[in-house]
Amino acid sequence: MNTIKHTSESRGTAHFGWLQSRHTFSFGRYYNPERVNFGALRVLNDDIVTAGMGFGAHPHDNMEIVSIPLSGDLEHKDSTGNTEVIRTGDVQIMSAGHGLTHSEYNHSKSNEVNFLQIWVLPKERDIEPRYQQITFSPEGRKNQWQTVVAPDNDQVLWINQDSWFSLADLDARMELAYALKKEGNGVYVFVIEGEVTVNGEELKKRDALGITGAEVINFSATKDARLLLIEVPMIESPF
Repeated sequence: MNTIKHTSESRGTAHFGWLQSRHTFSFGRYYNPERVNFGALRVLNDDIVTAGMGFGAHPHDNMEIVSIPLSGDLEHKDSTGNTEVIRTGDVQIMSAGHGLTHSEYNHSKSNEVNFLQIWVLPKERDIEPRYQQITFSPEGRKNQWQTVVAPDNDQVLWINQDSWFSLADLDARMELAYALKKEGNGVYVFVIEGEVTVNGEELKKRDALGITGAEVINFSATKDARLLLIEVPMIESPF
């Protein structure tokens, strides 16, 4: 088993007044040749957008883009005709496919929105663009894994990749294991809140751990914790 640890403090930063962003991987003005991707996982941005502000219409193609609001509401519009509000508890996926444009704005005029934006390289290129969002029950991830994105489960968000996203809310001292879905995949664990030990490695809020060469990964919460787990194929760097 091999691991790579990315502490919260080691992430790249971007501050534009209306936007505060932390970049786990190289993005925009932040470039680190050792932090370009983890297999098919290309981007994990932790964004805070001030009230009424956001990202204007911009293009994407051949990328699987997942958005997870942590607090507040996010307004989405795209060139395929979708206009939606993504609220805390929702998860959204957009398969950019052969190309589209979209915008993302803080839906509130008074409160910030904090959301994770995650990009995964696609399995098949130039597919028809598609959009989907689902509200997931908090009870479904209480001391257990709640799958929210998968290529093989019509009850969750579909992704154009052999990748699975799972959330868990763990009580302090709770132990949990994760068995990989596909041989050869890696797992990237991101601690949204709290503290947890992963295969003996201590992680705090917004720390992350990439793991390869394992079939089962063991978790023990040292404090109440909320976790995001992303299983992806370990493909070569896209650059």
